Amino acid sequence: MNPLRTTAATLAATALVATPLAVLTAAPAQAAEKSGRCDGATFKLEVEKDDGRYEIDTDIDDARPGSQWRIVLKQDGRTLANVVRRADSDGDVDGVDRERRDTRGTDRFVLRVNKVGTSGGCALRIVR
Repeated sequence: MNPLRTTAATLAATALVATPLAVLTAAPAQAAEKSGRCDGATFKLEVEKDDGRYEIDTDIDDARPGSQWRIVLKQDGRTLANVVRRADSDGDVDGVDRERRDTRGTDRFVLRVNKVGTSGGCALRIVR
């Protein structure tokens, strides 16, 4: 067989096999995470962009068991959640999880937590 034809056939076969793999490969998700301490507890805000949408996860750990926490989550100033949750016997508070569309321009996410019965509170911000 002609070496030029063999090389051409090999390249063509390789291209046919590699093309479907390239099409199936998705762009990796882009995540940003921040955490802090507030009234003895650890709180976290995670924003992950996947397929043009944001997945927003919040979490509070190491809180005093039975304590109540107000959780306020905002995107671009718009309130996505404003809830009060109680810490379980392990000090974990069910956070707020939301899925939101990517809005035009820069997206600003703010998580504010406050132990009920105390003044102030703490906040985390992620800008995407």
